[in-house]
Amino acid sequence: MKKQDLAVAAYLVAAFVMMIIPIPSWLLDILLACNIALGFTILFTAMFAKEVLDMSFFPTILLFTTIFRIALNISSTRLILTTGDPGEVVQTFGNYVGGGDLIVGAIVFLILIIVQFMIINKGSERVAEVTARFTLDAMPGKQMAIDADLNTGAINDAEAKRRRDKIQEEASFFGSMDGAVKYVKGDATAGLIITAVNIVGGIAMGVLRRGMDFNNALNTYTILTIGDGLVSQIPSLLISLSTGILVTKGSKDADFGAVLIRQVFGIPKALYIVGIIICTLGIVTPFPTLIFLTLGLVFIVCGRVIAGEIETARIENEVDEEEIAAEEIRQPENVNSLLQVDPIELEFGYGIIPLADVNQGGDLLDRVVMIRRQIALELGTVVPIIRLRDNIQLNPNQYIIKIKGIQVSEGEILFDHYMAMNPGYVEEEITGIPTFEPSFHLPAIWITEGQRERAESLGYTVVDPPSIIATHLTEIIRQHISELLTRQDVQNLVNNLKDTNPSLVEELTPKLLGLGEIQKVLQNLLKEGISIRDLLTIFETLADYAPSTRDTDILTEYVRQSLKRAISSKFFPANETTSVVTLDPKLEQEIMASVKQSENGAYLTLDPEKTKAIMKSVGDEIAKLENLGKNPIIVTSPIVRMYFKRLTEDYYRDLIVVSYNEIENNVELQSVGMVTA
Repeated sequence: MKKQDLAVAAYLVAAFVMMIIPIPSWLLDILLACNIALGFTILFTAMFAKEVLDMSFFPTILLFTTIFRIALNISSTRLILTTGDPGEVVQTFGNYVGGGDLIVGAIVFLILIIVQFMIINKGSERVAEVTARFTLDAMPGKQMAIDADLNTGAINDAEAKRRRDKIQEEASFFGSMDGAVKYVKGDATAGLIITAVNIVGGIAMGVLRRGMDFNNALNTYTILTIGDGLVSQIPSLLISLSTGILVTKGSKDADFGAVLIRQVFGIPKALYIVGIIICTLGIVTPFPTLIFLTLGLVFIVCGRVIAGEIETARIENEVDEEEIAAEEIRQPENVNSLLQVDPIELEFGYGIIPLADVNQGGDLLDRVVMIRRQIALELGTVVPIIRLRDNIQLNPNQYIIKIKGIQVSEGEILFDHYMAMNPGYVEEEITGIPTFEPSFHLPAIWITEGQRERAESLGYTVVDPPSIIATHLTEIIRQHISELLTRQDVQNLVNNLKDTNPSLVEELTPKLLGLGEIQKVLQNLLKEGISIRDLLTIFETLADYAPSTRDTDILTEYVRQSLKRAISSKFFPANETTSVVTLDPKLEQEIMASVKQSENGAYLTLDPEKTKAIMKSVGDEIAKLENLGKNPIIVTSPIVRMYFKRLTEDYYRDLIVVSYNEIENNVELQSVGMVTA
């Protein structure tokens, strides 16, 4: 055990020992002195703590000190009743602090009890209760602010974790303080009761056991009991004051003393007025003239001194700012910061700023957080931090989306309007500003708030501007998620899987496949919208086939076949016949005959005219499916799938190409056409 642990354990054990075993008066004097010193230590530590969490164990400290103080009270009571000699500390408090007089000592003791119980304890209890309530109520807002800073890139993951932990610690601390204040309140009540019991018990012991007359017993034992009460209540008062200071600190990360002095005596004008008032009272009233005039002049002089310090500090700040600005001009430009490229950026004109400003009720930052979570659940990969920036060069209502610093899409919204889209079956038209939905380029109409209810009742799909931007951003991320997957992202995925399946990871990498090859397979899957959440199945398949081939395209096909259940559920709804287009067997043979192998992989050598004819046939068949309201899906043989997808991806980006081996046996298909050349 550590020495600190032994010290705390000894402190608690000593308290319980004192409750049971009588201790000599000289040892009680030492322990009472230590208890007073501990009270002062806690008081000044609470005053000068930079943050309340610097004393996060304060509720436990309250409990420990209360138990120890009660144990001391029991020991001193035992000595008073049995020997009449509780030690020099108790006698000094009774005779010196109480003035050696029964009435004076009783009044001083009662004043201490009233101050502690009615003022400090009651106020601390109320402040702790309110602070705990408001701290818990503020937690969701603080969490959202952290997520917003994380998404805008203002902080990193480590800083976000530190801030979240701090919020949790603050909530736990103030919640514990709300209950721990009851210890102090109960301690004050117990002290009052113990004192009353000691007085009655002392008089009884003096009269019945020691043969003292009533007045002598009353005077002797009451003074000792009051001394005992004072020596216990003063440390208790210090702890109560520490509690009040800790829960009423307005600034949680500032020097208590400096802030307090600056806030009380930091305005020269106030000191001048106070000085004039005090001097006037000394002149025109019977108050002691010398004292009031001297005090008033002190305030006026202090005000002048502070005014000079403020002026000097202002001039120094201006000089420092000028020097810093000049130094920055003289310094060579740090070009390293200019080389960094953000993976995803959303830039918008000043008219869209209210949507991203939390103080103006904007929730665009929250939607960005949801986008990252949605993509993670849907595709099994972590979306990089999305940087949000305002750009005065854009039109007020315009926004652009950049991937790796290059603009890939843009859109324009009307801030106070809603976008209404006809799903295809609404016949009645509504008036508005014609436009196109930016994500899928569908015709739409901008309508006002007053038209929204009517448009929804007619069957129009109505969305607000933040939803439009969020949907557009989501689609752009889906389209480019494969190129956003970096080697470091893959390494993080590998590390996560290694925690649960270390033997599989050790078998696969780096023995069979390198990190870059695994990245290429995962990118191939993401490029066609296949989730990589089932990383265990993906890695097991790669471990099975990597010994025979390291061609990432072929490995991707093997992985796709292992993920047939996920692919089937994504593209082929259950209990429903799906309309698809097949590939002419002769065309499949021609494609395979045109495949050439090279050091960098396989490629097609089809005649341009043949390619053009194939693309025309694909376009015709896709049109058939779209007229039926179906997704464009082409089913091919396994060996042809990846080559045909590569052939068509530049012409038809949304075309879904699957092989027969990637379809579950219970899926019902209906061929509505065939691609020929």
